[in-house]
Amino acid sequence: MLKSADTGLRAVPFPIDDPERIPAQRYYDEEFYQAELDHLWPHAWQMACRLEQIPEVGDWIEYTNVGQSVLIVRTNDGVKAWYNACRHRGVPIAGGTTVCSSHSTAYGNCSKTGFICPFHGWRWNMDGENTMIYGKHLFSERQLDEDDVNLVPCRVETAIGCAWINFDDDAPSLRECIGPLIDRLEAHNVHKLRAEWCFGTVLPANWKIAMEAFMEGYHVMQTHPQLERATPFMYGSMYERERGPVPTMVDESLSNVENQEIQIKSMELLSEGMAGMLHEKEVEIARGLVGMEEGLPEDKNQAMFMWLAMVMQQITEQLQAKGEPVPDLCAVSQSDPISAVEFLFPHYFLLPYFSSFSAYRIRPLGPEECFFEIWSLTMFPEGEEPDPVMEPTVLPFDSAEFPPIPRQDYSNIPIQQRGLHAKGFEFMRLSKDVEGLVSNYQRIIDGYLAGVPQDKLATATNELGGNFDGVIKDLDI
Repeated sequence: MLKSADTGLRAVPFPIDDPERIPAQRYYDEEFYQAELDHLWPHAWQMACRLEQIPEVGDWIEYTNVGQSVLIVRTNDGVKAWYNACRHRGVPIAGGTTVCSSHSTAYGNCSKTGFICPFHGWRWNMDGENTMIYGKHLFSERQLDEDDVNLVPCRVETAIGCAWINFDDDAPSLRECIGPLIDRLEAHNVHKLRAEWCFGTVLPANWKIAMEAFMEGYHVMQTHPQLERATPFMYGSMYERERGPVPTMVDESLSNVENQEIQIKSMELLSEGMAGMLHEKEVEIARGLVGMEEGLPEDKNQAMFMWLAMVMQQITEQLQAKGEPVPDLCAVSQSDPISAVEFLFPHYFLLPYFSSFSAYRIRPLGPEECFFEIWSLTMFPEGEEPDPVMEPTVLPFDSAEFPPIPRQDYSNIPIQQRGLHAKGFEFMRLSKDVEGLVSNYQRIIDGYLAGVPQDKLATATNELGGNFDGVIKDLDI
């Protein structure tokens, strides 16, 4: 990748010249994939692990992506990260036992034994300090300097209940890159969520194809017909007709109670479809409010919004009474609103509804293959949290064990990847009004590949918060 003479920036293969059209080659071309490995992943913040996976001093877990292995460790001084390579001959000092370690997760506790290289027995403590070199007298003094034998630190920061790593020591901070979205998510107590389960799968698709399936709701009508059939008036108001200031939440021909029952059915389908996105305990509370009409306004759509606010208030009060750290859902929905899907560049998603969330993480395995993980996240009373989920249950992408909603998405993603190779298919043709997130994050990738200054990229990345189902933006990069 050579720098161009006129701008000082690198040339980008298959660049986005029209924000509404994304060249198809970006999803399978070897040169483009290599450019991502060279210029995107070494500089972007990556979600490495959930903090609940390393609760005790000495706990560690391995994170792998694009050929790099990093050990995330809970120390007496907080969370630290070390590149997983012996300073002697480069052997991984923990984990690193599989060729494609995205499929499995190594973890343990090093508080007593430290890290021990399996090749020659060199040792390090949790703070990365070398504590033993076998046959130390055999080495030249200059080979034994601390900088030569201590583990190499990897940059790590924590937010929203996760540890994030960055291979670039000079990159802007995580909060600078993600922006105010982090504060909004933490107002919803996302950092207090705990995993109920995690599934993983290898998808025969480019990592960006896998992600873009979740960047808009425009696909619901065809891909998730059970959701559209439950509330066709709502999806119609969002996609079939010009959008108003608020979606249509009711069938005007029905009574308030009948519309409440329809909402419950929709919630049940979402809960069955994605578990953490709408937890059964929340649906159960909502069921108890069917029939509540006192004080509702005459306008049925306004009445539905008020009824949903009552549901949120009851979820808050009833789960707080059980000791769950649920925020005041009505208050934070006003002070710190978040979208139905929030994308944290470059590869992490959170999908909220009330107090529980689903989460996705996608890692590339090649130009046309990726590893996709799904978590179901919810809250528990203090002291009643389950044991942490340390690694995903890995399934074939077409397994019936996946929840219905991702199973439906996974039925499209592999065939879409094949379709990109069709003769005459030049580019994705995006809606400027509801598929803007796809264009916006792709153009930020171009900024990384071209070598745009990272402060400008961070400012642009801030614009991705709340951009689900959003418009194409002028990102000034």
